[in-house]
Amino acid sequence: MDDVTDTVFRQMVQSTAAPDLFFTEFVNVDGLQSPGRTKLLKKLQFVPAETSLVAQIWGIEPDNFRKTAEQIADGTFARELGLPEGANFVGIDINMGCPAKSEVKNGTCSALILDRPRASEIIKATQAGAGNLPVSVKTRLGWGEIDNTWAEFLLGHKLNMLTIHGRTKKEMSKVPAHWDEIGKVRELRDKIAPETLIVGNGDVETRIQGMQLAQEHGLDGIMIGRGVFHDPYVFAKESTWHTIDREQRIDMYKRHVTLFAKTWKHNERPIHTLNKFCKIYINGFDGAKELREHLMAAQSTEELLAIMAAA
Repeated sequence: MDDVTDTVFRQMVQSTAAPDLFFTEFVNVDGLQSPGRTKLLKKLQFVPAETSLVAQIWGIEPDNFRKTAEQIADGTFARELGLPEGANFVGIDINMGCPAKSEVKNGTCSALILDRPRASEIIKATQAGAGNLPVSVKTRLGWGEIDNTWAEFLLGHKLNMLTIHGRTKKEMSKVPAHWDEIGKVRELRDKIAPETLIVGNGDVETRIQGMQLAQEHGLDGIMIGRGVFHDPYVFAKESTWHTIDREQRIDMYKRHVTLFAKTWKHNERPIHTLNKFCKIYINGFDGAKELREHLMAAQSTEELLAIMAAA
């Protein structure tokens, strides 16, 4: 999720209950292969302890996908980020599902559902650049309506993994996810590309719910996105979030803000991006709304920490 799943938040989630895989924010390959590269590197930033991290990319030019995949696979980006030898991403994910207007207008992300020749070029270019590094795609069930020929088309590219968000582009997030349709994609997988892992995504708010959906539809995994906003322990076998009291929740936000300040020393991330996380931690106790409003008006990490120290 853009401006959400940065290294700081991933480290916070890892400290509570880590999933099997993490994904970076999506980063534009055309920007990475341009003079603006250095400004985008923050979206790929990680620390050596993040050993299960997939780089999520998007864009329009197949050759930039190839170059970016090569530089991910050979460790170029890891070195540019100052990581030690051996620290690297474990896979590359192509975003073909984001329905945001700006991305769609430029023919990228979910717009590729309508441009299959380019989608094919992008996948093949990424696979060529990635070498032995796994390549996956995250997408939706179709454009205006559910269209299984899209999933069939993608499965024909022998992806290592295909993640299906259970809505069409038109549906955005306005309707419940169609999990039965995700199950149909898995059935197609069984016939077309048995080696491709199928992951379902959409409206999953607990690990138990995700496991039940995976079992019911024969999926290889579940991706949780917005569900983590309701529970930072969502990946735990037994979440303890409901038992975390006021002081502990405030302390978690203190740790997040402190790590944010340490990681983004040169203001690479504006302070207001922390407001998304404030809503996660400063919640579920008496006076949370008032404290949250006070914190969200802060103009620096020092001010945030001072407010919490006095809370």
